[in-house]
Amino acid sequence: HAWAWANHLTDNAWGAAALEITFGGLELVAERDLIIALTGADLGLRHNQKPVGMWRTLAISAGDTLTFGTPVNGLRAYLSVAGGFCGDAVLGSAACVVREQLGGFDGQGKILRDGDTLTVNRAERPRTDRVAPESEQPDYRQTTTLDLLPGAQIAAFTGRSLFDAFNAGWQVDQRADRMGVRLIGPALQCSISSLVSEGISLGAVQVPPDGQPIALLNDRQTIGGYPRLGNLTPLAASRLAQCLPGQTLRLRAAGIDGAVRQHRQFLVSFC
Repeated sequence: HAWAWANHLTDNAWGAAALEITFGGLELVAERDLIIALTGADLGLRHNQKPVGMWRTLAISAGDTLTFGTPVNGLRAYLSVAGGFCGDAVLGSAACVVREQLGGFDGQGKILRDGDTLTVNRAERPRTDRVAPESEQPDYRQTTTLDLLPGAQIAAFTGRSLFDAFNAGWQVDQRADRMGVRLIGPALQCSISSLVSEGISLGAVQVPPDGQPIALLNDRQTIGGYPRLGNLTPLAASRLAQCLPGQTLRLRAAGIDGAVRQHRQFLVSFC
């Protein structure tokens, strides 16, 4: 969600590479004049040591600095530049997967370190007064309810577990990264302890033997053998990725027709 808005504000095509900044602690220096946008988590952005707003375009000049502190609201910020960052596609994507050493700014899946340089594609200079609608600027600190499409193994969970799954509060565990997020709450009981491994989609919610669900995100494994409670919608998975450890959330059963309609409405914003 936030990545899409960052690129939209800088007039980049869908799929353009942007920089994901998790937890902050980053300083960047512009080597030429740029138009940028920062969306997603509020990481205390400062432009030349002065606080600046988010979810809007910003013109910066050569020599300017951007400094990111610690999370104020949310976990992951997205920085786009007009033209998009350069990056060779690996398996069709410039996304950085550190574990597999794929993608990223150097094609080797490396995170940014002191002295690294990001290059930018040339682009027409977009307007510098663009702002995302307030309705698209979430307050990530609020308790959120995530839509979940019930999965093929839903009937194998006990009635009590299904009641708990959709009525109890779930806490985001410390064990959370781009691969997945473990949720802590009532232990869910399933008559299936394991099954033949199946393909895993974005947002799949697996339930291992300890009964604590794991929602799988962008860097998930390709297959898994734990029963699945269901699958988060793409926008729900995006919202989960902004939850800090310790935050509370809830799950809500959703139907496929409503989920498809919601996702199409979201995509229309960028057409």
